[in-house]
Amino acid sequence: MSSQQQLGLVAPPLGLGEVDHVRSLSDNLNALLLSDNYQDITLIVENHRIPAHKIILASRSEYFRALLFGGLLESQKSEIELKGISAAAFHVLLKYVYTGYVSLSSMKEELVKDLLGLAHQYAFPELEQSVSDYLKSILSQTNMCLVYDVANLYQLRALMEACRQYADKHATDILQSEAFLQLSPGTLCDLLQRDSFCVTEIEIFRAVLRWWHHNSYDDCVVKEDTTNELNSVLKSVRLPLIPLSELLNEVRPSHLVSSDVILDALKFRTESRDSDLPYRGQLMPEVNVAHSRLGAQVLQGEMRTALLDGETTNYDMERGFTRHPIEDGNAGIVVRLGQPSIINHIKVLLWDRDMRSYSYFIEVSMDQRDWVRVVDYSNYHCRSWQRVYFPQRVVRFIRIVGTHNTVNKVFHVVSLEAYYSPVVVRLEKELIVPKHNVATIQLSACVVEGVSRSRNALLNGDTKNYDWDSGYTCHQLGSGAIVVQLAQPYVVSSMRLLLWDCDDRRYSFYVEVSTNNRDWITVCDRSRQPCQSWQSISFVPQPVVYVRIVGTQNTANDVFHCVHFECPAQEDGNGFEELVGSTPQLPVDAPLSNPSPLVVADAATPPVPPPLPDHFSNFNPRPLDRERRNLEEEEEINLPIRFTVGSLTSQRSPRQ
Repeated sequence: MSSQQQLGLVAPPLGLGEVDHVRSLSDNLNALLLSDNYQDITLIVENHRIPAHKIILASRSEYFRALLFGGLLESQKSEIELKGISAAAFHVLLKYVYTGYVSLSSMKEELVKDLLGLAHQYAFPELEQSVSDYLKSILSQTNMCLVYDVANLYQLRALMEACRQYADKHATDILQSEAFLQLSPGTLCDLLQRDSFCVTEIEIFRAVLRWWHHNSYDDCVVKEDTTNELNSVLKSVRLPLIPLSELLNEVRPSHLVSSDVILDALKFRTESRDSDLPYRGQLMPEVNVAHSRLGAQVLQGEMRTALLDGETTNYDMERGFTRHPIEDGNAGIVVRLGQPSIINHIKVLLWDRDMRSYSYFIEVSMDQRDWVRVVDYSNYHCRSWQRVYFPQRVVRFIRIVGTHNTVNKVFHVVSLEAYYSPVVVRLEKELIVPKHNVATIQLSACVVEGVSRSRNALLNGDTKNYDWDSGYTCHQLGSGAIVVQLAQPYVVSSMRLLLWDCDDRRYSFYVEVSTNNRDWITVCDRSRQPCQSWQSISFVPQPVVYVRIVGTQNTANDVFHCVHFECPAQEDGNGFEELVGSTPQLPVDAPLSNPSPLVVADAATPPVPPPLPDHFSNFNPRPLDRERRNLEEEEEINLPIRFTVGSLTSQRSPRQ
């Protein structure tokens, strides 16, 4: 019972239990600032004498606390001169110190810029953040360069990044603006040296030439530091990207660049592969640039209209995909992006209406002649959604070439998407080294062999809701196995599985891995060990597509039961890899059209398995020991619905 209830008090109406007079306090402190009462320090700014109160300044700022009470010489003075700052901006700052209020929208941009500098200099981080956020919201072609300079001066990284992103979106307009001419050399270099500042290189050179003339460097005696500034700016201009005619007719006559430097640029252009040139491209984080609405087109491949329309659910054997025949010398499927783009991530949906697998590789290019292979899964089986990562690069053309189909000689792609992703993914020889579980339905893993009421019960992440009749996948000892196929190859070094553990039985098993469902490597052998419940497995890191779990013993009957599988092991709980991103959910597998009915055994008779098809007559239960049989005879037994996965056609309950 609460203290109010004990005293018989009635709870007050909502809002009456709190006193909030912050506005009144702010008004009183503002009145104190404007009056002549109790002032003990005078600050001199641009010959303006500004009275204030030490204790209030010190309570609001670490800078003033150290200045006024830190034992410095100024601590003993009644007047302190603050040099190199704006009096108008300091008056605004002082009002903020006393009231916590500033109206940025009513101030001129120059005053806001000065206020930002004071907030940084005198250690008011909350004000600095608020002013930065305000400047981000009002960025325009006229003020971006000014804000960029201030952010660079004070190393306000978030504000700098906002300016960069704005400049990337309006690159041509920024180069042609008058504000561009006011940029400092350091900020200009920071702007131009980025791959994502995407305009033609000759436009950049012309803008740099204007900037140079505006600052009158060519009309005075060139000093050493001035030469260094010019050289640093010119290094940001990528001369090898400027066509020969413009190098000779514009760059050379400007006398900003020596003939030797021009010759070096021509030599580099001539001797280098096109893929090695320092191209610029648009940067659109987490945006699919391979979409028809952004100008992307399919240049090669059959049935081209489906690939880039964003439709990833309505497809079947007749429509909804792009294809090419798998044969030597085939150019594959080629996509041209609307603009040169910086990407590091490609998502591909392979046709997956049955259990077939594909092999393929992906190449990128800027000129459709010099191709760079960024992903090569020619020796791996892949299915459904593919999420591949590679070091970021500027790309105009994407080519995907199928090399194998386990069913026929045609390569089918439902969707292709290209992104720049900020997600940090560890790669080893083009393969992802995942941190989180990739054996999930969301990441297109599936069970290709085994018996279960639900095809992918092993991968649905449910480790709580299982019993005698459901929630597990199994196989008969001595016949078959439980096989999981990951969507694509990963480099893994651990796994974890949950053996059925609703009683005290023990299992033995071993685990093998493969990349092609043909050549298998044993990574765990516990065929001679009694095992129960959770099993963690560690091994030397290696590429994995298929995982085969083979039971060798069950102390209760002749069936091996597994509830959950994950790869790599998630000791602290299951999680989905960041790679899921915005991948759409795939439709759930349809149930069998004619499932076997539930069979209920009489309590006086031992359980009887459901009838088996003729071709599966060897799947017969081993006689149970008498103690186990008596236990089962005392209970009503529900046998599970028959469900076919892979090569097996009947599920066996742990009771059997």
